[in-house]
Amino acid sequence: MTPKDPVLHAADVTVVREGRPILEDVTLTVRPGEHWALLGANGAGKSTLLSLCGAVTHPTYGTVEVLGRRLGSVDLRDLRAYVGHVNPRHPLRSALAVRDVVLTGLTNSVEPLPRWRPAPEQEARADRLIALLGLAHRARARWPTLSQGERGRTLIARSLMPEPRLILLDEPATGLDLAGRERLLDSLDALRAAHPELASVLVTHHLEELPAGTTHALLLRDGRALASGPVDEVLTSDRISKCFDHPVHLERRDGRWTVRASRG
Repeated sequence: MTPKDPVLHAADVTVVREGRPILEDVTLTVRPGEHWALLGANGAGKSTLLSLCGAVTHPTYGTVEVLGRRLGSVDLRDLRAYVGHVNPRHPLRSALAVRDVVLTGLTNSVEPLPRWRPAPEQEARADRLIALLGLAHRARARWPTLSQGERGRTLIARSLMPEPRLILLDEPATGLDLAGRERLLDSLDALRAAHPELASVLVTHHLEELPAGTTHALLLRDGRALASGPVDEVLTSDRISKCFDHPVHLERRDGRWTVRASRG
């Protein structure tokens, strides 16, 4: 791959489960430095598309290339190591410290692997990422004591440990209060400034949860792409109203979006 090649290209993908299409003929191309939002109502197919992006599942029809490697012709386990996938439902049960959770990103495991020890430079990278995500004062805090927002930022730092070119965020603001959401979004914008070549795909159905650095958007409705492209072209009141099947008025101020029901 060259630095300008797409980090992700899904072409005409369809996913069928139990005879029912979940996605139909969806195309998505993500290039270095782009930050995409996948938007749509519950059941629109957002998480299914994200699972294709993360090399978790295969399409029924169509092709998916992640980092220049086509699904179906590469070991998915190897490919996933180069994609940062942030799952807010991370199944950790141990009382690991933040720093130890972040270091598991190097082994792509939930728990530390037996007899594995990080190198000093890897520990230093973990500390830098923890600081970048605003958690330096919580580096030794244990997982059960963290707030939902602190867990989310810890998992983002963890996903960055292997130095991925693509990071996937599945509703990262789920369960956060207002302050937690704003700290998370500030951290994402800081991350993008610090790593300008990093690409991201973020799933949400709340436009208020989009970071100011969002560059592109794909609107999904009933498994089909309603609109796709630069964010200022895609995120309009008319298109969002159609996407969610409800009349709304959309505004953007200081890089952030607000939505309210359209009256009259």
